Amino acid sequence: QVQLVESGGGLVQPGGSLRLSCAASGSFFSMYTMGWYRQAPGKQRELVARIITGGSTNYVDSVKGRFTISRDNAKNTVYLQMNSLKPEDTAVYYCNAYRLAWGTENNYWGQGTQVTVSS
Repeated sequence: QVQLVESGGGLVQPGGSLRLSCAASGSFFSMYTMGWYRQAPGKQRELVARIITGGSTNYVDSVKGRFTISRDNAKNTVYLQMNSLKPEDTAVYYCNAYRLAWGTENNYWGQGTQVTVSS
């Protein structure tokens, strides 16, 4: 079992920056693919960025060059550095941990943190 707790959301002006953190409890953090998703009002949840166990990353096109995902396995924490924020980045951001082990999917979500980009 993995529990995820996000922090770092808030209100920021367009062009500003925020860093989200997701602290994980439980075992085998380094074996999980970690992701950040977001959901804006009236829209489906979408994958923003993902980092696999080997450190490779991928991003949705709309955040490439502005957002950076990273992980610190010693601290059981994944980060999302968000720069040059735009109003369309406004959403609830969710941390996700995923692992396929022995034919079983292990998929966990945090409670979400609100990011609002507005002047």
